[in-house]
Amino acid sequence: MERHLAQAAATGVVTALVGFGSSFAVVLAGLSAVGATSTEAASGLMALCVTQALAMLYLSWRHRIPLTIAWSTPGAALLATQGYVDGGWPAAVGAFLVTGTLIMAIGVIAPLARLVAAIPAALAQAMLAGILLPLCLAPFLALGDSPWLMGCLIVTWVLLERFARRWATPATFALALGAMVVIAGGVDLVPVTFALTAPTLTWQAVIGLAVPLTIVTMASQNVPGVAVLSAHGYTVPWRSAMLATGLGTLIGAPAGGHAINLAAITAALPASEQAHPDPRRRWVATVFAGVAYLVLATSVGTLTALIDAGPDGLIGAVAGLALLGTLANAVAGAMAATEDRIPAALTLLIAASGIAIVGIGSAFWALLVGLTVRWLWRTGGEAATRPRRGIGPTQEKAPPRGGAGGGA
Repeated sequence: MERHLAQAAATGVVTALVGFGSSFAVVLAGLSAVGATSTEAASGLMALCVTQALAMLYLSWRHRIPLTIAWSTPGAALLATQGYVDGGWPAAVGAFLVTGTLIMAIGVIAPLARLVAAIPAALAQAMLAGILLPLCLAPFLALGDSPWLMGCLIVTWVLLERFARRWATPATFALALGAMVVIAGGVDLVPVTFALTAPTLTWQAVIGLAVPLTIVTMASQNVPGVAVLSAHGYTVPWRSAMLATGLGTLIGAPAGGHAINLAAITAALPASEQAHPDPRRRWVATVFAGVAYLVLATSVGTLTALIDAGPDGLIGAVAGLALLGTLANAVAGAMAATEDRIPAALTLLIAASGIAIVGIGSAFWALLVGLTVRWLWRTGGEAATRPRRGIGPTQEKAPPRGGAGGGA
């Protein structure tokens, strides 16, 4: 019994370390892009750690299954791509509140869930790929300014991605942080507190940020998360999970947390035999993961201080490396259906362009144009009679082709 408990504890800690280390820089880059100061971005990261930990602890104890919760990495990438919104940081916080409300509504209102499920998978993946493309270009653009440092980071990531995939991104982050410590001349422990922001609601932030953030979180995190757990023999309590993560998003939003959701990639660790030989006891690993996230929350101030002392653009470049695998899966999913390639290509390119029209970011326009062109392509003829592939809970029984496509 003690050996199995130690096994579950170790798996839970590794789950938290991999999830945190593989994408915390993406979160900081995204929050900063929509107007957060260093203090507010650190507060947002800490809020995400705490709210997802509490959601994990509650859901795992309540349902006795390994329901791993993570922050929305694709959602953070969306923030980094869309950049400043009308109304600044308070408007972004308002959009986070709307996102939490929409996630809860999707869990309890069947027509709204069906509406999200009706978004074609190819267009959802194309929007995600367009969001990620500018970030994934960053490490290679940075080679011109820091060829040796960025070259070492890229080589490290490529080699570990080939031989030890689980540790590729955390090891690359660790190398980058080591470089920052050297540049800063040491490391000081910096405490961080929650920096609360009074939200404001602007229609541009709601349409251009909250709606795409909800869609990308559902399509790239929640639905693949359900599929991963289903592949390990677990049935996700959909309503309970959406209510818990939506409420967690609402609670964390004033402190800067953008969204929490079902984990996609790291969900496989506590759900596997690595956590416990008995599937009925694997939820204990998720409990340890939640506790580990509460501990990691205390390190946020120090990490943010190191990043501020490091070279400009370094952490964004490392975040781009972390998202390369997700970009590859998203592009593959977007182009899988021949009849959807033109609408998907337009969606990808518009999302990647970063354009803003009447204050609304490119992700919304990308999806709108993609849906319109797809409708034109499929009006009449053979294509109109082909079955439609959506992204919602109707696909929960099998993992999407090409992998989860999401973040942690």
